[in-house]
Amino acid sequence: MRSLLNALQDGRLIELPDTDKMKSLKYLAHLIEAIPEIGGSVDLAEQVMAQEQSNNTGIGLGVACPHVRVPGSGDLLSAVGWSPTGIDYGSKDGKKVYLVVMYYIPEAQKNTYLKEVSSLVRAVRPEGEIQSIAKAEDIAKVREELLDWVSASIDAGIPETKARMIRLEARQAAMATEPVLSTGATPSPILLFPLLILPQPGDKYTVLCENHELSGLLENDPTLAVSLKQRANFERAGFRLIFRGVQIYDPARPLYDYIAVKIS
Repeated sequence: MRSLLNALQDGRLIELPDTDKMKSLKYLAHLIEAIPEIGGSVDLAEQVMAQEQSNNTGIGLGVACPHVRVPGSGDLLSAVGWSPTGIDYGSKDGKKVYLVVMYYIPEAQKNTYLKEVSSLVRAVRPEGEIQSIAKAEDIAKVREELLDWVSASIDAGIPETKARMIRLEARQAAMATEPVLSTGATPSPILLFPLLILPQPGDKYTVLCENHELSGLLENDPTLAVSLKQRANFERAGFRLIFRGVQIYDPARPLYDYIAVKIS
C-alpha cells in the first residue's frame, strides 16, 4: 500500500466538502492533477466521470476506488477523500461510501495497482473495520486509522524490522503535516478551494474564494490576465490553480472557474 502511504505523507487526504458523488470525484481528480509529475497532461476529472458512468467503482464495505489508466511509465499515485456523512455511491452492496481512494495508474503500474487494491480490501474486510473511519471525529483520526491499515499491510509482507521503520516514517510524516494549534483548536481538513474570477473594467479582477489571502493576492497579480487568456493551470503562493471552465455572459465578462490546491 505504498501509494496510499505516499498520499498520506504528501497531504493528499481531504475531508470531502460535498456529499454529491460526482462533485467528490472531481475534487479528488483535481487533487491528483495538482501533483507536479502529472503536469496537467491529462484531464483526470473528465476521464473519471466517464468511467464512473459506465462502471461503478464502489467495492463495497463503505469504500470506493475510482481510477484512471494512462499509457507509459511513472509512479502509481492516489488521493483519498473522507465523507463523514457518507456518499450515496450506488455500490452493489447498497451501503454508503465513507472512504474514496482515487488512483492514477500508468500502464507499467497496473499489477502494482491490483496488489494495492487487494491489500486495501483485506484491510477493510474484517467486520466493522470501516466503522472506525465512518465514525471518526475528524480528519486526523482518519489519517491515524489509515496509517494503521498501511502498517498492518506492510507487516504482513516484509520483515518486522523494516515494517517498524516504515511505520515510524509514516507517523512522523503525519505529525509533520499537522499545523501548530492553540488549545482547543482543530486542524482544517480543507486543501482545495473553489475559486471564481470575474474581470472588471480597467484590467481589474474580482476573485471569489473562501481563502481571502489568496483572493487578495490574485486580485493584485499583474500577470493574472495572461494565465486567464490562455485558460492555463498556474501556481501562486503555494497553490496550484487548475482551470475547470469558463462561462461567457458577454464578451467582456467571462467568469473563470478554477480550483486552488494547496501544494506547499
